[in-house]
Amino acid sequence: MAESSDVEQLLTTFRKFSVYGDPKATGNEMNGKIWAKLCKDCRIIDGKNITSTDVDIVFSKVKQKTARVMTYEEFKRALEELAPKRFKSKSKEEALQSIYKLVEGQEPTNVGVTKVAKMAAVDRLTDTSRYTGSHKERFDDSGRGKGREGREDIVENTGYVGAYKDAGTYDSKVKGEK
Repeated sequence: MAESSDVEQLLTTFRKFSVYGDPKATGNEMNGKIWAKLCKDCRIIDGKNITSTDVDIVFSKVKQKTARVMTYEEFKRALEELAPKRFKSKSKEEALQSIYKLVEGQEPTNVGVTKVAKMAAVDRLTDTSRYTGSHKERFDDSGRGKGREGREDIVENTGYVGAYKDAGTYDSKVKGEK
């Protein structure tokens, strides 16, 4: 079997993948979608010996019948199922060690995530320093939006007329006269 540091790295990888993309996840269970992502990112799926269909079948086989997720122990059993199929030329124990090496220390990748377009037209249209009129009022000097203050006239319930230059000086005038 694997050494204790290898098992710890395997558990760390399991936890990193199981919380990926789900802010409510505890890191103790992994669903089928994340299991397929782990197999793809760690290059367990090679397209010849193991396909995404094989990965889905193994997931269904190792998890409990009524469950929609698998635990860490079931994860290790799933790797044991895939190891001989992925590394056909090696013995079962060598194949298991090889598949552990593929998985250990890996993290979820963001391959295929949409990048921000860097085109002159987009830059020109989103440059807040070039905005004029009422649109200019919606952003501060650094280009960040002001939020609701930039879109609406916020009413100040101070009792003074808007743009009154001596607003807030009534108390000092009245107390100063006495």
